[in-house]
Amino acid sequence: MRIVPDWIVYLLALGTVLFALFAVAPEHNAPKTLPEAFYGEGVTLPPPSAFDERVLVRVTAPKTGIGTAFAINHDGYWLTARHVVEGCDDVALLVAPDHYVKAQKVRVSDSSDLAILETETRSHPVVLDVETELRVGAYGYHVGYPQGRPGEAVARLQSRINMVSSGTREGTDSVLAWAEAGRTRGLSGSLGGLSGGPVYTANGHVRSVIIAESPRRGRIYSASPESVAEFLRAQGIEPTGAPPRAFTLQSYGEEADFARRKLQVVKLACNVGGVH
Repeated sequence: MRIVPDWIVYLLALGTVLFALFAVAPEHNAPKTLPEAFYGEGVTLPPPSAFDERVLVRVTAPKTGIGTAFAINHDGYWLTARHVVEGCDDVALLVAPDHYVKAQKVRVSDSSDLAILETETRSHPVVLDVETELRVGAYGYHVGYPQGRPGEAVARLQSRINMVSSGTREGTDSVLAWAEAGRTRGLSGSLGGLSGGPVYTANGHVRSVIIAESPRRGRIYSASPESVAEFLRAQGIEPTGAPPRAFTLQSYGEEADFARRKLQVVKLACNVGGVH
């Protein structure tokens, strides 16, 4: 009878352990988060200030005519970014394969990069939370249609900045800056088309609206909650949402897909022919 050497047994045992660890890696649907440290992580984000960092951004019309919108109540109201719909003769939302519904009315903010769409389509609205304090280093899950396809990114809240816009829209807004920390597999390159999409936090609440990216800096910018709250008050719109679902680094790909299936988050198209 041949006796198997101890070193072979040890190697087999080690191989089994390593296989188990990597075969069920917790981020199986998302790339590993960057090990980025945040000074003062967990502290409350300060209110907007004229002394916040200034960033220059040139706003152009979406090259593909594609953006993102999300439902904020059961009455057919959708929130998106103003620059996504500016210059559009018609704005439509994709509610089924090859089936767009036309927005009956589009309202844009005079002071921020935000817009409201009205349709007859009912959906599964987000829980919009623009009152709870934000904390530096918190994860935000950015969901929408980058490059016109379903996709999402995860980022960590870095700071407030004063965004100075030029191009199709000019002005200065106090916005949130997020440091990108990962994406679901298959999403690379520009995040164009994600504009107008929601930023979910871990408890499934939506805190902001995506308005821009800075690929070279690895930053995603979103409207401040204060701007969102002010815009909705001015429009007399009351957000009401369905029960939220938690987002994690392990599940955000699946949760984003769920939000799209429920028409919580939809693709927005500018000047699409044959809409209903």
